[in-house]
Amino acid sequence: MKLMNVKGTVDNLPNKEILRRRVVNTLTDTFEKYGYLPLDTSILCYYDLLASKYAGGSEILKEVYTLKDQGDRTLGLRYDLTVPFSKVISMNVGRDITLPFKRYEVGKVFRDGPVKVGRAREFYQCDVDVCGIEGSFIEAEMLEMTVECYKKLGIDIYIEINNRKLLEGFIISTGIPQELTSDVILSVDKLAKIGESGVREELNEFNIDNDKLDKLFDLFKCDIDSLDNLNIDNDCFINGMNEIKELFNYIDKLSLNEYVRFTPYLARGLEIYTGTVWEVFDKKERIRSAIGGGGRYDKIITNFVNDGNSYPAVGISFGLVPICELLEDTSDNGLYDLLIIPISTEVEALLLASEIRKRDIKVIIEMNKRKVKKALDSANKNNIPYVIILGEDEVNSGKINIKDMNNSTNIEIDISDIDKMVKLIKGK
Repeated sequence: MKLMNVKGTVDNLPNKEILRRRVVNTLTDTFEKYGYLPLDTSILCYYDLLASKYAGGSEILKEVYTLKDQGDRTLGLRYDLTVPFSKVISMNVGRDITLPFKRYEVGKVFRDGPVKVGRAREFYQCDVDVCGIEGSFIEAEMLEMTVECYKKLGIDIYIEINNRKLLEGFIISTGIPQELTSDVILSVDKLAKIGESGVREELNEFNIDNDKLDKLFDLFKCDIDSLDNLNIDNDCFINGMNEIKELFNYIDKLSLNEYVRFTPYLARGLEIYTGTVWEVFDKKERIRSAIGGGGRYDKIITNFVNDGNSYPAVGISFGLVPICELLEDTSDNGLYDLLIIPISTEVEALLLASEIRKRDIKVIIEMNKRKVKKALDSANKNNIPYVIILGEDEVNSGKINIKDMNNSTNIEIDISDIDKMVKLIKGK
């Protein structure tokens, strides 16, 4: 048998996994500061749930991994975290869950789609959602939290923002047949990637008059302040304009203007979105695609519960894979803080390591009795910043030398002065 990974899957070796976990811990600590609670949902779902018309739409069903259990029930692996979240709300609202409910979840999802750069078949999603709050108030707070998250990660970002109602109102105002609205939205959403000529080429198959497309592309040049001056009076446009203007008022009051850009053609593709949508980009353009995105989806949970009440929801996904790619070269991903090399001092090495570990220092002991040079080479290879060679002379004298591997220097410290060792290793 040839040992190999399933296509579209990877194994995270320790250096990558440590970075991923540091990113996740930074994000989840921030989520909890804003009142979001952790949730863990089942990877296995009934296929009927995943195939629901209120879920991801017909296109995503081509990528669902399906299987049968021993009771001949058709199951599937979750393809996102939104559908399981909707299921949890539907099953528990009024009992174990009271609204509004703010949650975050980090977990693996699976899609049997084409494998290419940036597209895997097994990958982590990191979602933050709230159910039970209408309007721009919560959206503004979520955008503020998003900016704080990326700041903590050390990534300069900008956020493109739009409103699906506003976009639909633009399309209706041009006279494009209403039954083509969804098709037009899917095409114009690619405007930044394929340009105006590419979008026009896609829309040619629908025989839309060029003058109508001209009007639409002219509308995409407007800014927030000029929306009031547009002679458009359909309800979609008016509702969308009011919503996005209210959101940008919050953005102004929160001093977030430098991070946001009004992008009138942004739609985020999926038809689940009902209002505000946004995408997060790396300001340095090291990665051109979005590294996060979200929006309002008021119908999914409402239709799942189907009890006559409204269950408005809004959420954001943080792109763990592109975030980790951006941080690989800048983050300190050392596996250990300190290596102790005992020379006939195994017991003393264990005792010293035990005391240092009590101060939250990651310590590894050389246990294979390799020659000192080989052990030091291993420390360099694994980016271990400090090394202690602990021989009988050091034990008898009560003094040790801590090797600073980055600066090729030695610092002498009393073997009993654990606090001083820790301050040196922590850089304090």
